[in-house]
Amino acid sequence: MHRHRAPFLPGSPPPHHRRRATSLVDFEELAPLVADDRVTDVLVLGGRGVWTDRGAGLVVVPGLVLTEDRTRDLAHALVARGGRHVDETTPCADVRHGDGIRVHAVLAPVSVHGTAISVRLPRQERPTIDRLADGGFFERVPRGVVEGAVRERQNVLVTGATGSGKTTLLAAMLAQVPSDERIVTVEDVAELRIDHPHVVALEARQANAEGAGALGLGRLLREALRMRPDRIVVGECRGAEIRELTAALNTGHDGGAGTVHANGVDDVAARLEALGALAGLGPESLARQAASAFDLVLHVERRHGRRRLAAVGRMHVDRAGRLAVREVDAVPSSGLGPDLRGGRIHTAAADGSGAGGEVLHRRGPVAPRGRPVASGAAAPAGHAGVGGEAAHTGRLADGTPRRRSGGAHRRHRDAP
Repeated sequence: MHRHRAPFLPGSPPPHHRRRATSLVDFEELAPLVADDRVTDVLVLGGRGVWTDRGAGLVVVPGLVLTEDRTRDLAHALVARGGRHVDETTPCADVRHGDGIRVHAVLAPVSVHGTAISVRLPRQERPTIDRLADGGFFERVPRGVVEGAVRERQNVLVTGATGSGKTTLLAAMLAQVPSDERIVTVEDVAELRIDHPHVVALEARQANAEGAGALGLGRLLREALRMRPDRIVVGECRGAEIRELTAALNTGHDGGAGTVHANGVDDVAARLEALGALAGLGPESLARQAASAFDLVLHVERRHGRRRLAAVGRMHVDRAGRLAVREVDAVPSSGLGPDLRGGRIHTAAADGSGAGGEVLHRRGPVAPRGRPVASGAAAPAGHAGVGGEAAHTGRLADGTPRRRSGGAHRRHRDAP
């Protein structure tokens, strides 16, 4: 097969900025751009031009314009090398190359102005909390909140817009998981690059040309439950798989996580209701499932080329029985030692008090230094759910603690 040689491009990366990957030759004319480890995105529009993003916004590549026919051929080739197909009957495709390079293609005329290819390029190093902190990711929300959520096996939903850093934060969080735990990830296209010794990555499969053989996220999530996971992770919930994820996290699988597209903390509830509708869940049913399944919402954003953790929220069921997500102050409690601050977040009570007050640990209040509150302790004001059940306290309507049988307890199930 004839390969198109990559032209000389002004600004081609010097040796110390070259991305190390065996599949770069597959990108042909785009290879010099893909090889530059400063580039995060390469975007092609047939007959119009090529753009790159090095973190400061899109910049047109001078002197490089692929014709529509050439762009279409390149799209076919890149998708085929990723193990899928794109044609007139399936004009959109998403594939993975190498260690996390993601290629998305949309053929014309579905892409009205010409075939579009979008290449998302991961960083050379696998994400870690330290690297994110060095880049200012935790300027607004302390890193201890994230580290504590992992340590305490909280179920986390990471939200944000496209390109805001959801997958990066999730991978960095999972790198904090103890090495004796098994992580099972489920993704449409495997993008999570996790620095952990025991990761099982499941990737969805497109139907073949005869329309058979498809494996969706919902099916893979059900299979993941049979693989003895310590932590279940869904790279991105885009549809009916939200039902399987919330069901899994409500059956004892603590420490799980997922991501969802949302513009802000206030928009998460509406977004989850829309996904729940695709799964046949009514708003009230989705509200109870989600509020019980997720302990924290971590919202990330990208502003002026910089990604950061922007807000923390908690889910609860409002008086109408609908899901609501309330933003909370991500400030570690005063008086706690440095090793105990992560993941304990102040929330103001209904009357506006709460500065220096009680700390929320998982769904229930805890005394300072991590001692559980007595079973008869009252839930904080403003956290009662429908029917008198406290949505955040982890207690039933009669005050007894809600038992969760999974998570860390399962690792000791064979102990005498």
